[in-house]
Amino acid sequence: MGGLVSCKAVIFDMDGTLLDTLDDIACSMNTTLAELGYPPHERDAYKGFVGAGIDAMAAKVLPKDARTESNISRCIALMRREYSKRWAGTTRPYPGIPKLLDTLNEKGVMMSVLSNKIDSFTKEMAGYFLGSWVFGEVLGLNPDAPAKPDPSSALSIARNLGVRPDQCIFVGDSDIDMMTAVRAGMLPAGALWGYQNEQRLVSGGAGVLLGAPLDLLRYLE
Repeated sequence: MGGLVSCKAVIFDMDGTLLDTLDDIACSMNTTLAELGYPPHERDAYKGFVGAGIDAMAAKVLPKDARTESNISRCIALMRREYSKRWAGTTRPYPGIPKLLDTLNEKGVMMSVLSNKIDSFTKEMAGYFLGSWVFGEVLGLNPDAPAKPDPSSALSIARNLGVRPDQCIFVGDSDIDMMTAVRAGMLPAGALWGYQNEQRLVSGGAGVLLGAPLDLLRYLE
């Protein structure tokens, strides 16, 4: 169990973990790149661009010789505009996620969301796609807290839920999520249905690997 005493709370990443957002992100960013006069990327390339927040993604998608501060700032602003138009286009919860969330709510396991997606998008999308379930907190990237893998926000969530870090499972699809969990003293559970592969999850410190969402249930006791 990787040191977990008893699971009282689960903290989920959003993109690539609860929601399959890749197509809407890729479409929004490729539209942004076209407006800036730069070439688009293939959909699967975005699996390597997401996870660290919009600033990092903007720097990655631009050609190396175009990664100036002004270009990155323009890219971020345009991406926010484009994504606000289409974040609900094709995005959906992954198969098995609704059943998992139903079960966790029924069992009284507290749940929260911690994402490196901009906080306003995180909260809006959680309300739209995940509003049927009870989440203690839904937090995205904001100026008042450092991004994952800094553990500050994960630890804050645990305190607000009234549980110890070692009573929390952190479920995510990226090495950043796994590093966050390790640094917070939580069980890092890698979501193999997401955007990064097993090797990346293990390198980040995954304590367990989940082949499908309902696999999480075996780690609740």
